[in-house]
Amino acid sequence: MFFDGSSVFAYGAGLLLVLVVCRIFIRPIKWMFKLLTSSLLGGLILAAVNFMGGFAGFCVTISPLAALFAGTLGVPGVLLVVFLQYLL
Repeated sequence: MFFDGSSVFAYGAGLLLVLVVCRIFIRPIKWMFKLLTSSLLGGLILAAVNFMGGFAGFCVTISPLAALFAGTLGVPGVLLVVFLQYLL
C-alpha cells in the first residue's frame, strides 16, 4: 500500500480537527456536570439544615436557585440562603 504526502497530510489534518472539536465540546459538558453535581449537593445540605432546623422551628425553602447558591458557594452559600430566609 502506497501513501503519498497529500493523503498523509489530509489524515493528519482531519485527526487534528477532530481533536480540536472534541476539546471544544468536552469543556462545557464537564462544567455543566460539575454545576449539576454541586447543585445536588447543595440541595442535600439544605435538606440537612431543614432537618436540624426542624427541632428549632426553622425551615428553609429548597428551590433550584437556593440549591445552586449552596452548591456553588459551599458553606458560605448555605449561610447566605439561611440568612436570606431568616431576613425575608
